[in-house]
Amino acid sequence: MTEPLPALVSTEWLAARIGRPGLRVVDGSWYMPASGRDAKQEYEAAHLPGAVFFDLDASSDRRSPLPHMLPPAGDFADRMASLGLDDADDLVVYDGSGANLSAARVWWMFRVFGHARTALLDGGSGKWKAEGRPFESRAVGLARGRFHAQLDRERVRDLITMREVMARGRAQIVDMRSAGRFSGTEPEPRAGLRGGHIPGSVNLPYQELVAPDGTVLSRPLLEHRLRAAGVDPSRPAVATCGSGTSACTLIHALYLLGHDDVALYDGAWTEWGGRDDTPIATGEP
Repeated sequence: MTEPLPALVSTEWLAARIGRPGLRVVDGSWYMPASGRDAKQEYEAAHLPGAVFFDLDASSDRRSPLPHMLPPAGDFADRMASLGLDDADDLVVYDGSGANLSAARVWWMFRVFGHARTALLDGGSGKWKAEGRPFESRAVGLARGRFHAQLDRERVRDLITMREVMARGRAQIVDMRSAGRFSGTEPEPRAGLRGGHIPGSVNLPYQELVAPDGTVLSRPLLEHRLRAAGVDPSRPAVATCGSGTSACTLIHALYLLGHDDVALYDGAWTEWGGRDDTPIATGEP
């Protein structure tokens, strides 16, 4: 497609273009194991027409003991090609969480591997369904595509770098987990993790970036919500959460506001909270 592809597209926008050559829809749904939801089964039962299923767990580094770590670029490229995606495709990603729990992560993964023409579907499959738009249940099988990937390492932070960020305060650390997990009063959903947060970080639960219908807050409301949580959109930031998934909602929000100086701590709380040599703070934000 030759028209500009914004980072956020409406259901109306997609409905008018779905099925066009060069536009691929990607179901990026993923849910916490304790949620009782199975993203693959839900996809097989009903998905947007023509959508391929992006398995977040299978598309992550399976050799890492940490969940959802970025895979090697070659592995990512091979998997995306196997889904039938091409370098020239415009991609629209959605999930069924109602708050972009995983769709923003998939959006970010494509971009961090060099596929900039990727958008998020505003409101996800929930809004699509509420508007009475069509779904399908047949398997989507596409011919193997030609997909290449190159990791932008400047967009990713590891444990060593996060220790420096915490110590020097050169970037804001924004934790997108719930307030209870951030303060240490709510148990972590993964066993063996301490409660609390990285010292000096601020808390902004990812669900607070969407309206009741699951659509992303307007630009003015986004900026107001960020500043209310202590986030300055104009300053460098590092986003984190439990496994590097919901944190990407912050990266997407800042991108919409025209601020792209933000990275992801990929190991996230599963790494930081699972060690005994990392400092932890507790208490309210």
